[in-house]
Amino acid sequence: MPNGVIDSHSDKTRDALRAAHLYYLQDLTMDAIASELRTSRSSVSRLLSFARSTGLVDIQIKSPLDQITHIQQEIYSRFAVSAHIVPVPDHTSEVDRLERVALSAARILGSFFDSNMTMGIAWGSTMSAVSRHLVSKKTHNAQIVQLNGAANTRTTGIVYASEILQRFGDAYGAYVQHFPVPAFFDESTTKDAFWRERSTRRVLEIQGRMDVALFGIGSPYADVPSHVYTTGYLDEQDFDALKTAGVVGDVATIFLRADGSDSGIPLNARATGPDFATLRQVARRVCVSSGISKLDALRGALAAQLITDLIVDESTARALVD
Repeated sequence: MPNGVIDSHSDKTRDALRAAHLYYLQDLTMDAIASELRTSRSSVSRLLSFARSTGLVDIQIKSPLDQITHIQQEIYSRFAVSAHIVPVPDHTSEVDRLERVALSAARILGSFFDSNMTMGIAWGSTMSAVSRHLVSKKTHNAQIVQLNGAANTRTTGIVYASEILQRFGDAYGAYVQHFPVPAFFDESTTKDAFWRERSTRRVLEIQGRMDVALFGIGSPYADVPSHVYTTGYLDEQDFDALKTAGVVGDVATIFLRADGSDSGIPLNARATGPDFATLRQVARRVCVSSGISKLDALRGALAAQLITDLIVDESTARALVD
């Protein structure tokens, strides 16, 4: 490789694999690797970064002694949920906190999703952040399905939701199945009629066969506003109804109370997200959440038994078990 020039993607992958093997398995220094590959130290650094970002190298950190492990054990003991806790300093802004949790979630997801699998994704601010950091992992016969409609009275929602889903599809080489319905119908009878249509039933059947469901926690009280509460999906009457019903947040635009209940909340009859009974049938249900301002909503989702895997910042995880 003269002068460290990489002529093609396949050459870069080959060199990245070789550099990673020398660095991680043979403990060679970057200078030694540069000498062996006849390139520069900076080129070796770029090759190692490429190996990590494309999934050629999977770095896992395991410690049986630290505080994070103790919190993980406590969360599993209380909720039967596997927690993946992201270390974030307490003084971090909520925007940066979300980005750091999303970055970690994007790295973890590859171990949950593989060929011949279906992943359902609920759009939202958190999923948008996760989608920007995904690590490529090629699969075959895999698909991504949208869990809830995205249209409202101001927009079709197609650009926002499809961009999120397409990033997942591109990262995993998976087919993307959109769900072209509103987030909320005006009337529950209209939703019932749509749910009888064959084209809609086809998407619902795909959702019913999900291997993985991926979602964030929506909350009207979040410091980083949840998309559904700030972009025209709900009017003043809807907010009043949610307050009257004691709603603390939502999962895939299905609203819930602090005790995990969702019955008797009028908006749920018009919502297009999967009902909680359907969601609970999915083998792996991955929730990504950041910020203590969503703690009540997160507790509600845990009480509803909607989560099997939780990716969360350390402060929120600590507050969850305190």
